Amino acid sequence: MSESFTVELELPDGGVCSLEVGVEEYILDAARRAGLDLPSVCEQGWDLACAVKVLSGTLDHSDARRYYEKDHEAGFALICTGKPRSDLRLLTHQSEAMREHRDAHNLPSPRGT
Repeated sequence: MSESFTVELELPDGGVCSLEVGVEEYILDAARRAGLDLPSVCEQGWDLACAVKVLSGTLDHSDARRYYEKDHEAGFALICTGKPRSDLRLLTHQSEAMREHRDAHNLPSPRGT
C-alpha cells in the first residue's frame, strides 16, 4: 500500500472533515472522493478558487502553474495541485484572503474566481 497522510479540512460551517490522502494524490481529488464539494475552477494551480490556509503540516506545490514563495510564507496553498507531505490541517474557502495577500505583494491574483 502506498503512503498516505491524514488531512483535516476545517469547513465554513465549523465542521471538520478528515481524509486519508495518498502522497501522490491531489488533496482536492481526495476531498471529492469523500463527497465534499469544495470550490475550484482551473484545477491547474493557476487561479485562487481552491485556496486554503495551512494551519499545520506541509504540502508539495510543484505541480501548480502559479504558486509563489510568498504564498508559502503566508501559509496559503492551492489544493487542486497540492499533495500532502505530512499530516495536515487546512482552513478551506480562503480565495479572498489569498487574493488580498497577493495584491499586497504585487503578485498575480486572477479575478472572477
